[in-house]
Amino acid sequence: MTRIKSIRGRQIIDCKRRPMVEADVILEDGSMGRASAPTGTSVGSHEAYVLRDGDPGEYRGLGVRKAVANVNGVIASMLTGMHIHDQQAIDRRMIEEDGTDDKHILGGNAIYAVSSACLRAYAAHRRKPVYQCLSDEKITSVPVPGFNMINGGKFDGFTQSFNEFIVIPYDADTIDEVVETAVLVFDELGRVLEKYLGHKPTVASSFGFAAISGDPEEILDLLLEAIKISGFENKAVLGLDCASSGMYDAVSDTYLLKGCRVCANDLIAYAKYLSEKYPLLFIEDLLDENAWEAFPIAVSELNRTWIIGDDLIACSRPRLERAWRSHACDGFILKPNQIGTITEAIETWKFACDKNLLTISSGRSGGAVDDIVMELAVGLGLKFIKTGAPQSGERIDKLNFLLRASDLTPGCLLPDLKTIARFK
Repeated sequence: MTRIKSIRGRQIIDCKRRPMVEADVILEDGSMGRASAPTGTSVGSHEAYVLRDGDPGEYRGLGVRKAVANVNGVIASMLTGMHIHDQQAIDRRMIEEDGTDDKHILGGNAIYAVSSACLRAYAAHRRKPVYQCLSDEKITSVPVPGFNMINGGKFDGFTQSFNEFIVIPYDADTIDEVVETAVLVFDELGRVLEKYLGHKPTVASSFGFAAISGDPEEILDLLLEAIKISGFENKAVLGLDCASSGMYDAVSDTYLLKGCRVCANDLIAYAKYLSEKYPLLFIEDLLDENAWEAFPIAVSELNRTWIIGDDLIACSRPRLERAWRSHACDGFILKPNQIGTITEAIETWKFACDKNLLTISSGRSGGAVDDIVMELAVGLGLKFIKTGAPQSGERIDKLNFLLRASDLTPGCLLPDLKTIARFK
């Protein structure tokens, strides 16, 4: 009764109104797992390939019906009859059938949706939450969420080069306290920005407030002001996702920073200055996704924060192994859709654990309700997860997932992020 009876894919839409793949996996005993394949707005070049149709007549070419056809055709055909308890065999079968490094034949989005749905079908068969099936023992904690409260990018008259300005309630006793802190700080931040601007702030595409300046220090100062007014001074700290690949020019080998082009060493020096001025728990993607020579310099220079690789690693174990050997980062972002299967994502996490590298889980900007990254974050016992701004349905759903998991687990605790903070 543990064999896969049928697999069905369909096209749905994500929180940014873009098509994405959803898959159902049904077992012989009637158990079903359902999962989708969210993607980011800025997709790194080393991620599993998001197969889109390119038909301008449907969703301006963003349709995923080709990927859905692969789910309903070749993937369903080869996986039907396989035992659901062997996730590795299921994922390896799809990887081998595709036969490419980036999964562009079947589509990383098709493979990932099915891989995730298989994990959920297995959990449904066992009548347990996915996170309990992933954990060898009863879970004892839920990760501390961090909140992308101000979003960078290109705006009228200026560009804020850093992509995410994150608030982390790192000195809280319960997940309820963390969520309340985030909500109160976010509400206060709206008032602080309105006073600064003279009008209500704009909500950006990732649902945080739009940056009001091209100077990162101005934004960090406003975040600290909102935290202080809210009564959480020294209880909430900051993080940065620079997403610098988007501001990198390969021809000149420079980055855009405060309206000027700067070299990698200048950007590293500026980040070091920020880490000495502000309580920054981590800095993500400080440099371009291919800056293998510069990242070790950043790790060496910035000893008051964690240097985290996202686009640099793309949830790939071989890339994380290379980063570990060259001291290119202190940890990575666990976004399983970047690599394309649950098996490969867990292999990367296991390597990080073995080498004492920090793992931070994260949803995607083009997310959906019921994202499996939450179950992975809880089941793998991660310390920290990026959940986005504390508004918008799919982001609130992530917070409610943590609240629910904690409530259903007597004695559930929060990891003590103070033990890993380097800025003290």
